[in-house]
Amino acid sequence: MNETRTESGHDTRPAPDENVWPGLSAPPAGLRATVSARVVDRLLRRAAGTLAVRIEYPDGTLVGGAVDDPAAPRMILRDPQAFARRVGRSGLIGFGESYMAGDWTSPDLSAVLTVFAQQMASLVPKPLQWLRALVLASRPSSENGTAENARTNVSRHYDLSNELFAAFLDDTMTYSSAVFGELDPPPRFDDLAAAQRAKIDRLLDAARVGPGSRVLEIGTGWGELCIRAAERGATVRSITLSSEQRELARERVAAAGYADSVQIDLLDYRSLDGSYDAVVSVEMIEAVGERYWRDYFRVIDDVLAPGGAVAIQAITMPHDRMLATRRTYTWVHKYIFPGGMLPSHRALDDVTRQHTSLRIVDTASLGPHYAETLRLWKTRFAAAADRVAALGFDDTFRRMWHFYLSYSEAGFRSGYIDVEQITFARTESE
Repeated sequence: MNETRTESGHDTRPAPDENVWPGLSAPPAGLRATVSARVVDRLLRRAAGTLAVRIEYPDGTLVGGAVDDPAAPRMILRDPQAFARRVGRSGLIGFGESYMAGDWTSPDLSAVLTVFAQQMASLVPKPLQWLRALVLASRPSSENGTAENARTNVSRHYDLSNELFAAFLDDTMTYSSAVFGELDPPPRFDDLAAAQRAKIDRLLDAARVGPGSRVLEIGTGWGELCIRAAERGATVRSITLSSEQRELARERVAAAGYADSVQIDLLDYRSLDGSYDAVVSVEMIEAVGERYWRDYFRVIDDVLAPGGAVAIQAITMPHDRMLATRRTYTWVHKYIFPGGMLPSHRALDDVTRQHTSLRIVDTASLGPHYAETLRLWKTRFAAAADRVAALGFDDTFRRMWHFYLSYSEAGFRSGYIDVEQITFARTESE
């Protein structure tokens, strides 16, 4: 992320445009905001003592559990009062918004967020945790994953611009975790395309895709899985709710010479029909929403041919954390992925056992691979700042996207979340 700094090292980027980012340019004011800001500031100073970070105030004050370590992750508060007011009003949403607004910055955002993620459960004192449901916003019903809302939810992220995604993805245009041959030494961007194809091939192998296979893909992306499956001699039907993705995916499939064996439809999963030997879905379940997991897997169960297999890649979180946060409206929901929810492995096992004939038969945990994938995307995105700006995305958007990529990397690097490749097969009776 390109940063403009004063001699003191503090970020001096412009404030958000109120016409584009309403509510970001001015933090809440008034007595209530002042009181909550004081509470937040005291909590931050108290909790920081257990964190391996250096939190730097404009007056030179340092707090944190690593104030004597110049190499420790640095959180630089440019406007502590505005930061505390935003967090006091909106919790973790305010934490992310304060970064977007420039209230704080860091020369290594992922490192700071990784430390916070490692101690997420203990940052807020337990006596105050019960207040979360009373103070923080609930999920808007307009973002529920209904057939009517799903298209809008998807469009808000995936229809931003194909050129935006091309600015930081590799040539495969694959926007999900890669699987690298090794993680030490850390992979380079030049390794990413091969690692993405290795990920796809692993899923296709799990679903036993070969010559003559009838393959259903739920969530097209930009077409790389379609191409890899067609190269094996399969016929593919892929569905998406993103018109931008569908257009480019069709172009890529045609350019690869597989237009006759790949069909890409703009379709909700609930409208699927047909019979398929293999069903593959990469990081799609996160957008479905807990209320609709049952419907999602019932549809897969209905269209899977006898003897068929299902392979999905899913971002997951521990079951207790999923239960604790299932009603929480987060910064990621508000700005990046509306309507989504991360499942736990147990939740996926439970819903398929209770409502389908599908059973989990194999699982691979790949969280560290996602951390490295995101590190490469983040670095590439930062290097493409001028290109992204030329597409019409302002400085606040670029800060938002940098926070999103760093926040996600921190989640996987800390182990707070994971990504799994999960294989299902049908069990007629047990």
